[in-house]
Amino acid sequence: MNPSNVPQINPIIVIVIFIWTIFWKILALWRAAKHNQKNWFVAIIVVNGATIGILEIVYLFGFAKEKLTLKELRSFFRLKSSSESPK
Repeated sequence: MNPSNVPQINPIIVIVIFIWTIFWKILALWRAAKHNQKNWFVAIIVVNGATIGILEIVYLFGFAKEKLTLKELRSFFRLKSSSESPK
């Protein structure tokens, strides 16, 4: 294959896809390990990055013993305000 015919991909897009994939993979692996779902844990590792997070999202919202909720997902991104007292 001639290198001049290879399409150029914007590095920013690659970085965003990488971060997206890693976020969902870590979340899915953690949940599968926590609930002792060994088959899902192995499947998520073996498939690795080929699904760009789709397998992980399907697992988390559809097949996990304790399904991920949107409320729980939002809580990952909520920052504590300085007025909140520590528990």
